[in-house]
Amino acid sequence: MGRRGLWTGLRLRQISRLLRRLGIHACPNTVRRLLKKIGYALHANRKSLCAPCPERDRQFHYLQRQRRRFTQEQAPIISVDTKKRELIGRFKNPGRVWSQAAVEVHDHDFPSLADGVAIPYGVYDLQANRGSVNIGTSRNTPAFAAESIGQWWRREGRQRYPHASRLLILADNGGSNGADTYLWKHALQEKLADRFGLFVTVCHYPTGASKWNPIEHRLFSEISKRWAGQPLVDYPTVLRLVRQTRTSAGLAVSCSLDERNYPKGIKLTPEQLKQISLYRHSVLPQWNYTILPNQSRN
Repeated sequence: MGRRGLWTGLRLRQISRLLRRLGIHACPNTVRRLLKKIGYALHANRKSLCAPCPERDRQFHYLQRQRRRFTQEQAPIISVDTKKRELIGRFKNPGRVWSQAAVEVHDHDFPSLADGVAIPYGVYDLQANRGSVNIGTSRNTPAFAAESIGQWWRREGRQRYPHASRLLILADNGGSNGADTYLWKHALQEKLADRFGLFVTVCHYPTGASKWNPIEHRLFSEISKRWAGQPLVDYPTVLRLVRQTRTSAGLAVSCSLDERNYPKGIKLTPEQLKQISLYRHSVLPQWNYTILPNQSRN
């Protein structure tokens, strides 16, 4: 009997014993039949409750309009996020692979046993169906996030969109690319807008809506399938598995290793804050804004 069936039987027997104490004799099967007759059934927990967000639908409609507008103008649209941090070494990776013998891994995921960490920051180009992943070895900071996007633009984006002067970024509402942090905005200003002369528009998904970010189900899920059951024993293995990620719909993924140190706890100076050429949109400005190149500030 499976685990669910076992617990079901125990519960029904408990009800049967309670009824017997009351002088009612009903076997567990009779209890099951009677419960079904009055509308009871086995149910698992259902994820349907969420924190109220009155502007959620409005933001989704605005996101759709922005995507439609950039698509019509043939301007690039990218979805960005950080995939789960991974330990490098012989650690268990969920999943199974065909092999003559199981690969032996550590029985515990102690960080002290790791040879390092892999922090995959992804950029997914919606119109080209292409992914780019920057594997960090330090920390997931706004500077790392913006540098990853800048690397994508320098290596792929500007070749794919040679006449583009605008870029739309779809991002979650928290983390290294969160809507509330000025470190993220300053990093975009420095590493993208000013460096390449781009008008960078950012639209954030509402809180609790990150699963609708395209990168989650079009890039990250495919990478997880590709390396399922394969220990990430070293950085070359991580790079190889990410680069080998393919789909029948034509997805291809590039991958690079970023061994620079990205410290946390950085505070912006008043001068650095003044350098941010931030234009907030009239619709939900806390989630929608454009970073202008400083040479176009006026």
